[in-house]
Amino acid sequence: VTSLSVPVSEDASVGTVVALLSVSDRDSGANGRVRCWVWPASPFGLEATFAGSYSLVLREALDRERVSEYEVEVVAEDGGAPALRGRRGLRVPVSDVNDNAPAFAQAVYTVLARENNAAGAELARLWARDPDEAGNGRVSYSVWEGGLGGGWRPASSYVSFEVRAVDAGEPPLCGNATVQLFVLDENDNAPALLPAAGSGPEAGGVAGSASAAAAGSVSVSGTLWAWAAWGAPAGQVVAKIRAVDADSGYNAWLRYEVWEPRGKGPFRVGLYSGEVSTARALEEADGPRQRLVIVVRDHGEPARSATATLSVSLVEAAEAALAAAAGSSSYPRSAAGVEMGPGAASAATNVWLVVAICAVSSLFLLAVVLYGASRWAPRAAVLSGPGPTTLVCASEVGSWSYSQRHSRSLCVADGAGKSDLMVFSPNFPPPPPGPAAKDTQPEPSALLDT
Repeated sequence: VTSLSVPVSEDASVGTVVALLSVSDRDSGANGRVRCWVWPASPFGLEATFAGSYSLVLREALDRERVSEYEVEVVAEDGGAPALRGRRGLRVPVSDVNDNAPAFAQAVYTVLARENNAAGAELARLWARDPDEAGNGRVSYSVWEGGLGGGWRPASSYVSFEVRAVDAGEPPLCGNATVQLFVLDENDNAPALLPAAGSGPEAGGVAGSASAAAAGSVSVSGTLWAWAAWGAPAGQVVAKIRAVDADSGYNAWLRYEVWEPRGKGPFRVGLYSGEVSTARALEEADGPRQRLVIVVRDHGEPARSATATLSVSLVEAAEAALAAAAGSSSYPRSAAGVEMGPGAASAATNVWLVVAICAVSSLFLLAVVLYGASRWAPRAAVLSGPGPTTLVCASEVGSWSYSQRHSRSLCVADGAGKSDLMVFSPNFPPPPPGPAAKDTQPEPSALLDT
């Protein structure tokens, strides 16, 4: 072996010379004529350069991750009889290049994690394999947001994110895996009561209504109000308790129970509907008002709950119908600012209703009387009389610048009297003294008649 170039890079091209060999036989003739070959034949071969000299060359591409080292034997045989052989073993290591990217065992990982984890809690473990050696196989991991304009973001902002594994080769190669994170719900929210949504059911003469319910995770301080009529049949819905739970699944599945009064009361609540209905026909012995404490629980472990207080006033059917027609979701307040109950609210409504009816009736009656008086009142046929002396105009002729004004009221058929006709009598010069004066000046009435 005159030259040996090892290790051979795994990315060496076919035809690369690995070693130079020189073979000699001191015999002569056929006994000294030598032929050589290499074993195993793959991936190397021998090429004769000139007499007694050979080159060990690469005949196939190498893959260090498949075979990292080769043991090659070169065999030389002469042409004598019997033939004699010589052997020489060569060790050819293969050097690594960064031709493998890190690879995850799965393309997609599904991770289940409970909510309310502390910072730094382990969610999952991922491992990427790189068959290269040394730095070419040393892998580092990061969370990566791919796509156009992608960048580095904290893992806490994802529910599905991509993990990138990069080796330390030159150039570095990388592999990716997607992690789908499913957050498991914990029962960390109690039911929250909602304000009532207006009036209750349509039928039955019963109005179910609630003023307002303050939402809270444990309890509600306000009181819900509802009306029920005496004699209401069993199964009549008088109110509905509404609640929600921010959790999911069983942790948000709510059930309703009557906590007080215990035993057989006149009302019951739907286990999952929250509808408060009569358990039997209502009787006067039940009293004017019933107070119910209803507990709303979820199905979590441990279960969380909220309570609602419902005050049901038992009234006559007419008052219940009036409450149903009003459909108010809140009750009026007294002058002191105290919220009145349904009985006081109904009484106040009745008083104002009577006052309004009386006022409208009075105005209507007054209008009728005034119209009749103006329509049928008697009228004078003619009203006349001398008026005060009034200056009419100034004239150069002179002496008749004043006149006596007389007015008459005229009556026309089916109409009001008009008094806008004014007749002026001329102001003649003063008559001479004596009896003839009466004959020379006409009477104002005569002029009027003319």
